[in-house]
Amino acid sequence: MDNRQFHFISGLPRSGSTLAAATLRQNPRFHAGMTSPIASLFDGMIAQVSAGTELSTMVTQAQRARLLRGLFDSYYAEQTEEVIFDTNRAWTAKLPALLQVFPNAKVVCLVRDVAWIMDSMERQFRQNAFEHTRLFQTEGERSTVYTRTAALAQANSLVGYPWHALREACYSEFADRLVIVEYDLLVHQPAQVFQLIYEFLGEDPFEHDFKAIDFDAPTFDQTLGLDGLHRVHPEVKPRPRETILPPDLFERYSQQAFWQDLQKSSAFRIVSNPPENREPSADTRRKAGTAVFPDRPGVIDP
Repeated sequence: MDNRQFHFISGLPRSGSTLAAATLRQNPRFHAGMTSPIASLFDGMIAQVSAGTELSTMVTQAQRARLLRGLFDSYYAEQTEEVIFDTNRAWTAKLPALLQVFPNAKVVCLVRDVAWIMDSMERQFRQNAFEHTRLFQTEGERSTVYTRTAALAQANSLVGYPWHALREACYSEFADRLVIVEYDLLVHQPAQVFQLIYEFLGEDPFEHDFKAIDFDAPTFDQTLGLDGLHRVHPEVKPRPRETILPPDLFERYSQQAFWQDLQKSSAFRIVSNPPENREPSADTRRKAGTAVFPDRPGVIDP
């Protein structure tokens, strides 16, 4: 078994996870990429040895942990980097098992206003108007912007599932292994955000080039019927735009950013404009080592 450190990238879709991975991989010590299949394999292996199967009494808890670790060692056998980041939105739902396999692992969770996630997905749908994307299972689901967003928001769907999984993780006993990173802050202040991510991970600082980001996955995106879904702009910067969602839909989903006021959670946060009752004074910030950005206040807390 190798001694590489494994960390994880998770959170919400269309929130910068591919951008974060593409940036982290500039560090020669790191390997990171888009969503990998390990989370599905991980769950499948647990299912194979769980109660009710022929194998359940043949595989001990220690053997199960080694088998699960072996998935990572095998999948990343060709990578020589010291630190591996595996990306999957399902990891926040699997922390009890994941952190037994990797007791020192941490999870970087990218988030974004859910209304803008829905806006981004709707743009992808309209830009691929000659495709029936696999994201929608029936004609009824894909028929209008209202049915499309409702389908995406279901508890077992592309947006609803990771939203519920992340919320569970934030209030779990493993919350202190998470850092929540807001997309808007990431694109406005990438250098400061990555400095804080490195601090959270306990890694030495690295100077990234935020004007030379490179990542695309055209073959994977074509299988979904959503060309460009994982294409990353070469320069990290804000790209303001007007929403294409109807006002009532935008308003409905803009109320879902639970991470902006995480009461009774030990999750760390890199967020903009935290609630006043959670933001310490300037003196307290300095004593606690809490970071505040110059023109977009951000905080790692608690």
